[in-house]
This record gives sequence, structure tokens and C-alpha cells, in this order.
Amino acid sequence: MEMQGYRCRSNRYIESGQSALPSSLLFASGLLGNVLALLLLGQHRRRSRSPGGRPPRVSAFYVLVSGLAVTDLLGKCLLSPIVLAAYAYNRSLSELGPGGRTDDEPGVLCQLFAFLMAFFGLAPTLLLLAMALECWLSLGHPYFYRRHITRRLGATLGPAAAGLCALFCALPLLGFGVPMQYCPGTWCFIRMAGGGPRQLGFPVLYASLMGLLVLAIGACNVSSMRHLYSMARRQPRRSIPAATAAAAPRMEELDHLVLLGLMTVLFTICSLPLIIRAYMGAFAADFNENADLSALRFVSVNSIVDPWVFIIFRTSVFRTFIRRVCRRLHSRRSTLKGSSLQGSNQ
Repeated sequence: MEMQGYRCRSNRYIESGQSALPSSLLFASGLLGNVLALLLLGQHRRRSRSPGGRPPRVSAFYVLVSGLAVTDLLGKCLLSPIVLAAYAYNRSLSELGPGGRTDDEPGVLCQLFAFLMAFFGLAPTLLLLAMALECWLSLGHPYFYRRHITRRLGATLGPAAAGLCALFCALPLLGFGVPMQYCPGTWCFIRMAGGGPRQLGFPVLYASLMGLLVLAIGACNVSSMRHLYSMARRQPRRSIPAATAAAAPRMEELDHLVLLGLMTVLFTICSLPLIIRAYMGAFAADFNENADLSALRFVSVNSIVDPWVFIIFRTSVFRTFIRRVCRRLHSRRSTLKGSSLQGSNQ
């Protein structure tokens, strides 16, 4: 009863009727998207170069975005080739890699794949949180931001987040959690149903951590929107050149906030299925391998969608549309406010 529903746990071959085409398309789109995103970031760095050959004036936000793109690209390059190799040889991951110490333990390659899946699901979350904190500090605490938030700090946060994620995701390799092969034999992740606290403690802790990070990112984004709205209300409207000069940095912060908001919404949509499945498996003993596989695929899709969101957002047409919408909403609010004041005076 403990392993009910996990029919591919010990399979040596891939289930019949499965095709490598979806995995190949996902790998190609993720690889192309992340490479294009890094090229756009490099172009932004060249355009930001100061006169006189000084270092480019790139904000910590773009350093973190670059780290997110590199993380997503690295995840695709490490995980997808293993899946494609399994399809090419028609062997499961436990069969491709060296076997475990016991018959019930998956192979070393399967354990490595489970570690990488957990790592590349959590590391982008910490980078998104760092981006949200950077945006919140730049809008709500500008003095502290100018004194302490630098490009060097942004470059340091990436490796620090990666190190913390690696230590946390290595817990199943030390016995706190059980790596397991999922159908059709080309995926491995932590077992999310069946067993005692030692087996199910890690997936519950992993899902809880991801849920807390999502809430923290959402709180930072809401606070940033509130600060940006307050700045727009206090912005003077008498002098057009002065207003235009003051609005320039606000527009850059608005760009950062909109991009971060889009990535956060997509990340939340892709992460919620895994969080729900982890809790259902641990507390309701819900053995549904198809639902677990769908949740894992949602997590993997997030690293494919993120760079394409950045690429679409960097197009001038999309950014102009966003800015026009924000200006129209601001002008309509000002018009309604002026009409109400005029009516009250009369």
C-alpha cells in the first residue's frame, strides 16, 4: 500500500507509446529563449556604457535578471539531455545510471536528476525574491538603496542563493526524503506520497518554503506598486520639462516592476500544482502519479516561459503599450479628481 500507484518506480524501460518530440520542443524553446534573453541583456550592458570607457551603469536588477537567465539555461542544459538520452536508448533513468545500494533505491543518475529538479525549481524563486526586494528598496527606501545596493551585491546574491539551494536540496541524498523515478521513466523527483515523516518531511518542507517565497514576492510587489502610485500622485504637473526629467527614472522602475510582476504571476501558476500535490500526498495519501507528473512539468515549463516573457517585454511595442496604459490611467484619475474638486467648489 505504501507505493500504490507508482508503477514506474522500478521500470527498466520507458513506457510504450511515449514520444521524445514534446521534450525536444521544450528543450529547443528553452535553449533559444534563454540565449536570446542573455543576448538582449548583453546589448543593454553595451548601451549603458558610460562615456570615457568607464564601467557600464547596469543596475542590480539587471544583474539578477542575468543570473535568472543563466540559471534557467543551465537547468535546461543539464536536465533535458538526460531525458533525451533516455528516449534515445529506451532505458529509464535508473537503468541508464549506476544502480543504488539496494534494490529499492533508484540509480545514481535518477538521484542526481531528482536533486537537479529540486534545485532548479527553488533557485529561480530566490532570485525572483531578490529582484522583488531590489525593486521595493529602490522605490520605498531610495537613500538606503543608493548607499548599499550595488552591482557587486547583486552579483554576490546569485552564488549565495545557489549555495543555499544546493545544501537544502541535497537533504534527500542524505536520507531526509526519498528520490524516486516517475512515469514514463524519464523523470525523477522526491516521493510525495507514502511513507513516514522522514520520507514525507522534505516534500512538505520544500512546498512550504516555495509557498512562503511566493507570498514574500507578492508582498514586495504590492508594496512597490503602492510606492510607485504615491510617487505618481506627488509628481508636479506645472513644468513639462521638469516633469519629464523626473518621470524618466520612474519609468525605468515601472519597467522593472511590470516585468517582475509578469514573471511572478507565471511562477505562481507553475508552482502551485507542485505545492498542492506535495500537501495532498503527505496529508491525504493521494497516490496520483499522473497529477504528480503534470505538476513536475509545470515547474519545468516555468524556466522556458521566463526568458520569452523578458524577450517580449523588451520589445519597444510592448513597453510603449504598457506605458501608454499607465499614463492613460493616471490622466483619467487626474481628470476625475479635477472634476470632483470643481463640483465641490461650485
